[in-house]
Amino acid sequence: MEKLRQVNVRRVLNKLAVPSEPGLTNAQLMLTNHDLKPVEPERRQWGPWNFVGFWIADSFNINTWMIASSMIDNGLSWWQSWLCVWIGYLISGTFICMTGRIGATYHISFPVVTRASFGIWGSLWPVFNRAAMACIWYGVQTWIGGECVTLMIRAIWPKYKDLHNSLPASSNTNTRDFVSFFLFWFCSLPAIWFPVHKIRHLFTVKAFFVPVAGVAYFVWAIVKAHGIGPIVHQGSTKSGGALGWAVISGIMSSIANFATLIVNDPDFARFARKPKDALWSQFITIPVGFAVTSFIGIIVSSSSAIIYDEAVWNPLELLSRFLDGANGAARFGVFIIAFAFALAQLGTNIAANSVSAGTDMTALLPRFLNIRRGGYICAGVGLAMCPWSVANHFFVEPLFPLSPSPRPKDIRIILTARCVFRNLLSTSQNFTTYLSAYSVFLSSIAGVIITDYYVVRRGFYRVKELYSAQKSSPYYFTGGIHWRGYAAYICGILINIVGFVGAIRKRVPKGATYLYNLNFFCGFLVAGGTYWTLCHFFPIPATSARWMEVGDEASGVTYEDEEEASADDWDGIGRKDGENLDKIREV
Repeated sequence: MEKLRQVNVRRVLNKLAVPSEPGLTNAQLMLTNHDLKPVEPERRQWGPWNFVGFWIADSFNINTWMIASSMIDNGLSWWQSWLCVWIGYLISGTFICMTGRIGATYHISFPVVTRASFGIWGSLWPVFNRAAMACIWYGVQTWIGGECVTLMIRAIWPKYKDLHNSLPASSNTNTRDFVSFFLFWFCSLPAIWFPVHKIRHLFTVKAFFVPVAGVAYFVWAIVKAHGIGPIVHQGSTKSGGALGWAVISGIMSSIANFATLIVNDPDFARFARKPKDALWSQFITIPVGFAVTSFIGIIVSSSSAIIYDEAVWNPLELLSRFLDGANGAARFGVFIIAFAFALAQLGTNIAANSVSAGTDMTALLPRFLNIRRGGYICAGVGLAMCPWSVANHFFVEPLFPLSPSPRPKDIRIILTARCVFRNLLSTSQNFTTYLSAYSVFLSSIAGVIITDYYVVRRGFYRVKELYSAQKSSPYYFTGGIHWRGYAAYICGILINIVGFVGAIRKRVPKGATYLYNLNFFCGFLVAGGTYWTLCHFFPIPATSARWMEVGDEASGVTYEDEEEASADDWDGIGRKDGENLDKIREV
């Protein structure tokens, strides 16, 4: 009977497993599947114009709109805010190209890239960290998409605004908002089904439709306000050092808005036909596309100050005000613009969250998960976490629980933490504070990965070994964990911890605050510098004495014969004394 039960369990597991190459060991099944292996030439379908369309589509999103407007709210003039956006996204584009080149050259995703710098098994923590955050962000972005649906329905049926609420006050939402959220969530599910190399068509459609709607919004706001308004003549309310730090804060907010995409660009760039396709198309389109979107947000927000005597920096709130007492033409305009924002949210959610979480979950459990399954799990978590109350019942209270008999000091600390997280997104300043905190962790990961690839290894990967759990693998390190990478990662986080405490209204030394104002750079440079130093004094294998990107010569690999492979197969390749590319091609 016991044997029969085991056979049935094995049969069920085999049915749940994703297709894999025959003859793989259990260890190999934990490291590879179709979505994790290097992308074969047939699936490399992203050309330069696909990347242009991708970033044009992604640039028109509510986060970008809100960040630009929040800079004005922080005391900058419109042109200073716009300059911050240009600089911030130019820097972001540089980082994007640096991480994207790894994927475009070796055609591997972020989880596989992290194996080189954090170890075969050590890579699971950065991957899990990003997957968990992507699931949370998926729910939050879906909730915002639901607000777009609310505007669309209100434009057709004005009484939807006053829809009867049948939910209790303890739910932290109402019937109208929940219905809108669920509609957006449900309509997003088909987009997750398509493989990554085909989802580019969604971004192509978005790249044509959404910017046109954005320009229409821009013109409408100016006409409604009878001009651009006084914002173009309004100077900064800050001067001296305060002005300088406000500018730095604006630049860092732009970079923080891109922190997720900086680390997950290999997930898309690996589908590039050749590395060059993912270089200039991204480097030019990112600053231009996001600067144009931010400019529209700045002018629309300034126009709202004329119409309503206050700057409305949330574009959806402004559209909601446009609906009050609107005629049929105005309601149609709101519907089209709200639909564009909904499409923008869908594209951003797929690019930054669904695909990222799906790819990461594939690495966490490759025998049973692929990108599609992982994407649907992400969507399920986004629904189950109840994003409308995640800052309260499902996140803050479990994260900061009170014991049955707490000390007065514990009560004060825990209640303060709860208050901070509940109100984290309540203002533009809190919004940028949250983005900065989020970027602290990702900047450390990016610092380790980029330093490992460009400085320590000089572009050289043994791709086949990235899928090997053998102790002889150069990426196995100590028990499958690369302690140098983790030490650098922790150092990159610690440099910003004190400053983050100050950002949530606690007294800290001024020096810590100044460091935190440069949070992404501090995390990136400290993590990268620490990693290089440790690798210098404690050398690692599989490095090159000069620049050497093997690329396709190492990507066309299978894993069924790995048991017969060893470090001897690469003897003389990738060592400190130098090699030549012809020898690599022979291998």
